[in-house]
Amino acid sequence: MDFADVGDPVSTVSAIGLPTDEDLPQSMVERITSILDTFDRRCTRLTLEQVASGSRLPRSTVHRILDQLVNLEWVEHASFGYCLGRRFFGLVGGDEGRGQLRGAAAPILHELHLRTGMVVHLSVLEGRENVYLDKLGGRFAGAVPSRVGGRQLAHATADGKALLAWLDPERIDAMFEVTLPRCTERTITELAVLHQELSRIRHRGGVTFESGESTPGVSGVAAAIHGYEGAVGSIALYGDVRDAQLERVAPMITDAVREVSRILYPDLGTSHRRRKSLSVQAKTFSAETVNRLSRGSRSPILLSTDRGPRR
Repeated sequence: MDFADVGDPVSTVSAIGLPTDEDLPQSMVERITSILDTFDRRCTRLTLEQVASGSRLPRSTVHRILDQLVNLEWVEHASFGYCLGRRFFGLVGGDEGRGQLRGAAAPILHELHLRTGMVVHLSVLEGRENVYLDKLGGRFAGAVPSRVGGRQLAHATADGKALLAWLDPERIDAMFEVTLPRCTERTITELAVLHQELSRIRHRGGVTFESGESTPGVSGVAAAIHGYEGAVGSIALYGDVRDAQLERVAPMITDAVREVSRILYPDLGTSHRRRKSLSVQAKTFSAETVNRLSRGSRSPILLSTDRGPRR
C-alpha cells in the first residue's frame, strides 16, 4: 500500500480487503438476501459476527436487520445465536425442519427396528398432541393404532411425555386443564400427577415409559431428541405389554436420540449449555402409575422403582 494513501479512508478499506460502500448491496432486499444466504442449512445457528462476516455487511447493519427479522419471526434469536425462524419454514416448506429430522433419523429408526423387532416411532410435539413423523412396524404394528401424520394425546404416550418433560412447568399448566382427557383406564388424568411424572422423567435423564396408557395391551419407551433450545422430537419403541423388555431396550433409545442430535446439531456437545446426559436412573414410573399398573396388570411388566436398568 502506498503511504500516500494512508489518509484516504476508502483506499485504506479497499487495501485491507473490506467492502466499501460502493461494494455493499444498495437495496434493503439485497441486504436481507445476503443475510439469509448465510444460513446454509435449516438448523444452522450463527453468531452476529458470523452473519456479518458471511454477508459482508457492516456489523451494525446486520444487527439492525436481524432485530427486525426476529420481530417478524423470519429469524429466531436465542443464547446460541441466530437461526431461521417459523415464518421462513412456513413459506419454503411448511414442515419447520421436519423433513430434515426424518432424514437424519431414518437409518437409525431402521436399525432400532432390526435390533428389537418392535414398532418404532418418530414424533414431534404440536400443542397437547404428539404427531407421528415416521413409523416402522413389525408383527405387532397392527396393534399400535398410530400412522404417519396421525396424532395422539401427548400426556398418554411415551413419545409425548418424553417431549413434555422438557417444557417449563408453567407451560404445561397453560396447555392442560386440571383434569386430563382419558384414553384408557391407565391414562394419567390429573395435572398434578402429570407434573410428578414429568419430574421423574427429567430426573432419570429423559427416558419415558408407558404401559397401556394410550392403547390397551401396548407398552413403550421413549426419549427426546435435543436441539439447541430443547427437545425437537422423540423416538419410541412399542411392543406387547406381556413381553416387551422395556428396560433392556431403553439404552438403545438413548443411543439413538444422541446420534440423531449429533447429526442435526454437530456442535451441540461443545456448547457451554450442554444438555443433561440421557443416562437412565432412579424411578421408572410415578408412584400413581406404579399403583395403577400393579392393580390392573397380570403381565410381567418390568417395573423399576428403585434401581437402574439391566445392561
